[in-house]
Amino acid sequence: MDNLYAVVVTFNRAEFLRNLLRSFTGPGSAPAQVLVVDNASTDHTADVVAQAMSAGGPPIRYERLDRNVGGAGGFSHGVQLALESGAEWLWLMDDDVEVLPGAVDALAKFTPEYSCMIGRRYDANGKPFFWQHHFVESLGVFLPVSRDVFKHSDVFRTNVGNFEGMLVKASVAREIGLPDPRFFITWDDLIYGWLAAQRTPVVYVNAFVIKKVRAQRQVDLGLRHLNDSSDLSRRYVMRNRGHVAHYLKAYGKYNRAGFAAGTALTFLKEIARLVLVERTLKGSGALWRGWRESRTILSDTGWKPMPPLPAHPGSGSRRD
Repeated sequence: MDNLYAVVVTFNRAEFLRNLLRSFTGPGSAPAQVLVVDNASTDHTADVVAQAMSAGGPPIRYERLDRNVGGAGGFSHGVQLALESGAEWLWLMDDDVEVLPGAVDALAKFTPEYSCMIGRRYDANGKPFFWQHHFVESLGVFLPVSRDVFKHSDVFRTNVGNFEGMLVKASVAREIGLPDPRFFITWDDLIYGWLAAQRTPVVYVNAFVIKKVRAQRQVDLGLRHLNDSSDLSRRYVMRNRGHVAHYLKAYGKYNRAGFAAGTALTFLKEIARLVLVERTLKGSGALWRGWRESRTILSDTGWKPMPPLPAHPGSGSRRD
């Protein structure tokens, strides 16, 4: 894989970041460069990065922002910097994961045919982490796929992304534009994958390349897992449905009645998360606040999707 840039966004999780940066030095796991975007952390993140820079391994570029712009804003900034630096592939990931030995080599086997992919993950206990979803456009929600998606093939075609190891070719990123910073947190990676899927196959590949390091409380419902959350996340899960609706409208795939049903399903899922995982109903107020904010976003007649970016000099006009 030529000129692979790992874009990592971090905020006040220095020790998780330390572990991730260390994992990039493993055999078959080193990108050409690691670009760390720091969302104005107040812990010892800068020291951790400095230590990693002096320890060897792939080159690290450290960009500390002057304010917290959320994961979405951080990835938007990081992707822009990577593209301006001439990256040909972008490996997007949060700070609370680690890459497994051989991860780059494992993904490289699929890059001759695919330009956007997500590898498999383990959870913090070392068990396969379920992440097999499909975005149902008529409802504006992503739903789990229940079958064994790798029973007959090492490739499962999906239409969503995940910033815990999503790999995307630079030419595709230029076509769809930067990750949308207006999401702040949540929905940004899912929609970025969906936008990519409008132009090229997005696939989930049968190769374990990532391990989630941060342990989370969760409930196993068989078809899917429900993890713990936060009031901030709950608010933005509902708020950002306003942006999701606008993206569907921009591509002529918005169904008003279906989307309303999807919003109700999203709200009920978050209530179930509160009751089953966190054993409380505290936090429901954040859901209502987010829903009200989504209505304001929906009424914005000047809303526009993120624009495409100019092709990199020398890349020509060929599409992947």
